[in-house]
Amino acid sequence: MTVQRKAVALISGGLDSLLAAKVMLEQGIHVEGINFFTGFCVEGHTHAIRKKDRNRPKRNNALWVAEQLGIKLHIIDIIDEYKDVVINPKHGYGAHLNPCLDCKGFMVAKANSWRMENGFDFIVTGEVIGQRPKSQRRETMPIIQQESGAGDRLLRPLCARNLPPTLPEREGWVDRERLFDFSGRSRKPQMALAAQYGFEDYAQPAGGCCFLTDENYSRRLSDMWQARGSRNYELDDIMLLKVGRHLRPRPHFKMIVGREEGENRYLEGYRHQFISLYSKSHRGPLALLDGDLQDQDLELAARILARYGQGRNAERVEVGIRQPEGTEKTIIIEPLSQDQILQEWVL
Repeated sequence: MTVQRKAVALISGGLDSLLAAKVMLEQGIHVEGINFFTGFCVEGHTHAIRKKDRNRPKRNNALWVAEQLGIKLHIIDIIDEYKDVVINPKHGYGAHLNPCLDCKGFMVAKANSWRMENGFDFIVTGEVIGQRPKSQRRETMPIIQQESGAGDRLLRPLCARNLPPTLPEREGWVDRERLFDFSGRSRKPQMALAAQYGFEDYAQPAGGCCFLTDENYSRRLSDMWQARGSRNYELDDIMLLKVGRHLRPRPHFKMIVGREEGENRYLEGYRHQFISLYSKSHRGPLALLDGDLQDQDLELAARILARYGQGRNAERVEVGIRQPEGTEKTIIIEPLSQDQILQEWVL
């Protein structure tokens, strides 16, 4: 009897991982997906919070991909383990604070451990040579195979014919001629293949799925590390970096100002962890303050908050200042003018 071979596919929720798994299914391979939750993922956070994104699908794209493919998806929390990858990447960062090469090696290693524990034969990823400047280069792909321990049980169906045959190809578990030779940054070949398979709705093919590749987010994370004197973080820290307008008016404190109703509601959930400000006399945003603040700092923060609300042109604005334990006081201030909010404060 012919044994049906089993592959575990890394599913990010993007187009490439969707297609890589589909290519294997088309060859009769039993495929199950694996998705690693780091906390830095774009999907399912800001799109669900902000009203401006209300027309975007409110979904976990990895789960959605698994549903389209009809496969089981295993979601694994690696937040704590992943910290060392972010803080001390062996191969350094990309353009921002993205440890892409270390990240890919780490995730393939985790998938390989899962593969062995669960009796699967090989690993599948959606990598394409030349698509990512840090981790998806011809010279870095062997590094991922070696350092992850996966070796030639790691198959990249979308660019396999540009690479030496892997164990699944040599053993005849998959037909190499039915794999692909995609390369470069263009996604047109993937989009054409998606159309061939009948996939019309999928995550933006040119977008990344990690906030660490985002310049603004990386700048905020770097600022947080510098202010704390420690390159560490918790889940709440990295979630808050995704939301609101971030300002550092003084070296010893930062404020996060909601940009719209959805963000205000989200920030409200942290009112027992931070000092929070809100306008009592005019409609306006909610702000959280982080740091060691004195009275003059609170006044400055209140004046900044008023500038972003409907009282920006008023002579005076009443601002409520709530402490995390629930005590509150009101101060009356003059809003800062636009010219007084320095660009250097903006993170």
